[in-house]
Amino acid sequence: MNTFWNFGLLIFYVIPCILALIQKSTKFQEREYWYEEARVALKKRLASYEGKIGRAKNVVFLVGDGMGASTLTASRIFKGQRQGNQGEEEQLLWDTFPAVAMAKTYNLNAQTGESSACATALLCGVKANFETVGLDGKGKFESCYSSFSSRVDSLADWAQQEGKSTGVVTNTRITHATPSALYAHSPSRYWEDDGKVPIPSRKSCKDIARQLVEDDPGRHINVLLGGGRRHWLPKVAQDPEQPTDEGRRLDGRNLIDDWIRDKKKRNIKAEYVWNKSQLDKIEAKNVDHLLGLFAYSHMEFEVDRDKGQNGDPPLHEMAVKALSILQKNNKGFFLFVESGRIDHAHHYNNPYRALEETLVLESTLEAIMAKVDLSDTLVVVTADHSHVMTMGGLATPRGNDILGVDVKPSDVDGLPYSTLLYGNGPGHTAEHRMVPMVNATDAETHNRLHSAAVPRQWATHGGEDVPVYAAGPSGITQALFSGTFDQSYVPHAIAYVACLAEHAKRCQDADLVANRSGHGFAAVKTGVYGIGSQQSPPPSQGCSVDTNPATRTTMIGGKSGGAKSGAAIVLASSVLSNNGSSEQTNNTNPLNLGFALIATAAVLAFAIT
Repeated sequence: MNTFWNFGLLIFYVIPCILALIQKSTKFQEREYWYEEARVALKKRLASYEGKIGRAKNVVFLVGDGMGASTLTASRIFKGQRQGNQGEEEQLLWDTFPAVAMAKTYNLNAQTGESSACATALLCGVKANFETVGLDGKGKFESCYSSFSSRVDSLADWAQQEGKSTGVVTNTRITHATPSALYAHSPSRYWEDDGKVPIPSRKSCKDIARQLVEDDPGRHINVLLGGGRRHWLPKVAQDPEQPTDEGRRLDGRNLIDDWIRDKKKRNIKAEYVWNKSQLDKIEAKNVDHLLGLFAYSHMEFEVDRDKGQNGDPPLHEMAVKALSILQKNNKGFFLFVESGRIDHAHHYNNPYRALEETLVLESTLEAIMAKVDLSDTLVVVTADHSHVMTMGGLATPRGNDILGVDVKPSDVDGLPYSTLLYGNGPGHTAEHRMVPMVNATDAETHNRLHSAAVPRQWATHGGEDVPVYAAGPSGITQALFSGTFDQSYVPHAIAYVACLAEHAKRCQDADLVANRSGHGFAAVKTGVYGIGSQQSPPPSQGCSVDTNPATRTTMIGGKSGGAKSGAAIVLASSVLSNNGSSEQTNNTNPLNLGFALIATAAVLAFAIT
């Protein structure tokens, strides 16, 4: 009899607990959870705002990959000292923006975030699993099947749905972790070409480059400028700039030709370029779609960039060219710009290049600001994650060289140490710590690794919050971009200001009221300024599933090619181990499962006794 009652207790008490734990652990995987979290955050900020609710016809979103707070501070000083000043008093352009907030960068299953999952939060509005792209939490790393029902729309989708032009500009590969979140839905950020996709998955899941060329929203993006030709070209094709290297595609396809063919078929005026001189010749009036692939892999660091006509264009010129094409659309545009090599320099413990690439982003923003009107354009600047670089010293005087050493040596070993240090990375030395050169030449400063506390072939990311800067129409920008929030909130705030996705109706209703009253733009309160309890639109079905049997053949053989030669530092991708594979995998949360199993085992033991 006791056994019967004990089993009854098991069913009555333990099973509901297990179900509750499962429900709690899975709700974060759902897209709708993060959408509703964003709605709540928007309502909270709008509830106390009584000013004019304007709208942004245009959006410019700039991301510094790995541009955390220590990088921003050091770059500010670096900029001032290059101008002959002490440096600490200097301002970066985004320091003048009226709105500043902080974003939490953790991934759904990782305390310290990585680029593709952080980009999915920033560009798609949901927290994602480590190293997945454009998927909600149901998408599992390298699980093709899991990606079919977990894809999420991005800011590019939302902008195109409202008839806006879209553009992507980066100095990394155009198929790399951060930009790919705008158009791709992949269970692995590393599936940039079909050769990287595991053989069992190739028939069902497209690689990232193919998604960009064949699927929505990628095939409708007006401007694509960056690097990474190797993922577009087949094995048998030589790279035009580096003829000793060839493409990496195994399916025999030349996706550059496919991109051109698609545009011609749709009677779209399109051009493809691969160096600075070709880009300079592009006239916006004659081009509606532009593809520029300027490097075999990533584009060069600014300090290493070939500045001749046959070299790479600088990031600011790419952005301005993109703007000239996008601004032809009277419905507006969405432009994404990434300075992606900040991250790569930090992974190698090379702060000089990291700071230089941060100033590349600033000069790009300056060029953009000269071309846009903030009364109808929202400009947002942030980072996807931070890095483990720190800045410190003891009574260090104002104006001390930010790339130099503290004036006081260590009180333990009596040796000098750098102002900028890393928590981990290749700057670690096993037996004796790295002693910085006091009177280094420019070349030595540019190439020097700074000391790291823990040995690693690549430095890891930092897990702290990152700043979000915003400027745009009226006071609504300051109201929405305030406080501390999850990264996944950012695209929803952008969508609200720009009347995209579920917030499009806000502007449609306001236009109707304005037309009836004969006055200008007005706010319409549905819930709080148009934010009701409506559910988000259903996600697009499928995850770029390849249903064309003609494209499923593969070619084996050929060499893998190498990175662009001549660079002082060559970096392939962030967060990689020495064999190029992911260091972290997407595991389910063991804590909830562990509690459930312990509870079940305890009650079963009690029942048996």
